[in-house]
Amino acid sequence: MRILLAEDDPMLGDGLRAGLRQLGFQVDWVRDGLAAEHELATGDYAAAVLDLGLPLKDGLDVLQAVRARKISTPVLVLTARDAVPDRIRGLDLGADDYVIKPVDLHELGARLRSLVRRAHGQIQDTLQCGALQLDPAGRQVSLNGLPVLLSTREFDLLHALMLNAGRVMSREQLEQQLYSWGYEVESNTIEVHIHHLRRKLNNELIQTVRGVGYTMLRPA
Repeated sequence: MRILLAEDDPMLGDGLRAGLRQLGFQVDWVRDGLAAEHELATGDYAAAVLDLGLPLKDGLDVLQAVRARKISTPVLVLTARDAVPDRIRGLDLGADDYVIKPVDLHELGARLRSLVRRAHGQIQDTLQCGALQLDPAGRQVSLNGLPVLLSTREFDLLHALMLNAGRVMSREQLEQQLYSWGYEVESNTIEVHIHHLRRKLNNELIQTVRGVGYTMLRPA
């Protein structure tokens, strides 16, 4: 799950990026408001963590600008501004959650998973497709009640497909969900991961749409 982190404090930003990566998130980190607005407008992120006191452009102005452009990426505001008027304005401008620093890392991860889940119309904390179940928090997968051992990338790919069940996703879209900046992706990487998933899951839920991409079928 790829997220955008907009935080100008070097130590806090580095700690959040490292911690969120340990929780299974792919993190792109920007340090000013203009970069945050650009990435939200051009990148494909599952969610964003947005500080308000950013240089070049304040976080609230970034939020207002991206919502005015109909960009619906879930945004969690993470800030030291704890005054009630600030919280009200942030939420009214389109923030999906508003959290005061400092925050427990595991709570932050849970809030992000909740935002992504709701953005995809999911109610339960686990995803299910027929006999296949995926637990994003525990990063566990089971099929017919039996655990399935997946690599980190295989899990992330399956998570993306299950979140978007019924929707065809291109190879480029899946790559953007699996990899943050700095990773060189081979041209057949997604195909290799799909092949491994099909072998391990032994089912026909993942379908290839020739010339377009892949989709996770919704059970009838």
